[in-house]
Amino acid sequence: MTLAESRIEDAYPTRLGSGTAQLLERTDPTVWGSENDGPFDAAGLASHDAKGYTILEGLLSPAEVQGYWQELVRLSSDEELKTDERVVTEKKSGEVRSIFEVHKISELIGELARDPRILDRARQILGSEVYIHQSRVNYMPGFRGSGFYWHSDFETWHAEDGMPKPRAVSCSIALTDNYPFNGGLMVMPGSQRTFVQCMGETPDDHYKESLKEQEIGVPSEDDITKLAAECGIDQFTGPAGSALFFDSNIMHGSGNNITPYPRSNIFLVFNSVENTLVEPFAASKPRPTFIGARDFTPLTR
Repeated sequence: MTLAESRIEDAYPTRLGSGTAQLLERTDPTVWGSENDGPFDAAGLASHDAKGYTILEGLLSPAEVQGYWQELVRLSSDEELKTDERVVTEKKSGEVRSIFEVHKISELIGELARDPRILDRARQILGSEVYIHQSRVNYMPGFRGSGFYWHSDFETWHAEDGMPKPRAVSCSIALTDNYPFNGGLMVMPGSQRTFVQCMGETPDDHYKESLKEQEIGVPSEDDITKLAAECGIDQFTGPAGSALFFDSNIMHGSGNNITPYPRSNIFLVFNSVENTLVEPFAASKPRPTFIGARDFTPLTR
């Protein structure tokens, strides 16, 4: 499919150069599978379908949490790795903010992506085999951790990676306790049913700036206000080892962390093998593959 063809068939136009951004009704399901396809029962799937997210406390044991935490410390302390383009640092402090394609950098995290507790749920929600679209670890240190402004991941993945439909689900696994006050992720339940168009054309190599601080591909304050009034705001809190499965199009964000308590997580994005990437819908070229993978090989245990 050529770039021109992919834009003609675009069901979720965004990054508008003129006109007014609209709130578009989503035309695709949130849940594609059934209770017979995996660990979620019918009630769990119905809840995920309604809210666009599911929190599972205790997905990882304390011993597992400790092992993955030590792995994150090792990765963030690797001086050679800090020169890798897959490592993103804080705009102001220079501290490590994220490490992308971490399932390939770390054998331990690569195994976690194939863990049936995670993989089987991703397959069930998406109703198909899946592959890793993106993986990363996020570090939010105490006192200096900066948050992420309100956004839909799918808006970016659609515009800049060429993901056709919001048939992807993310799994965020907390390796530290998530409190209401240390920059925990906020989500708008039910907002996954609305695609929020954004204004502003995508600059070349936009990812170099957006991974530190996103300014293009964010909704207007008016649209955020409308969604919040309709959906409300929930927050992902819970002990280390908890996991949040959330829809690719749900509106979410996080505040800065000015507390002494750090917040770190492993972030795995599963995309359906029936939703593989085409040319970007609102960018001149795809982002690097460590941000938006173009190897669509299904994950196996």
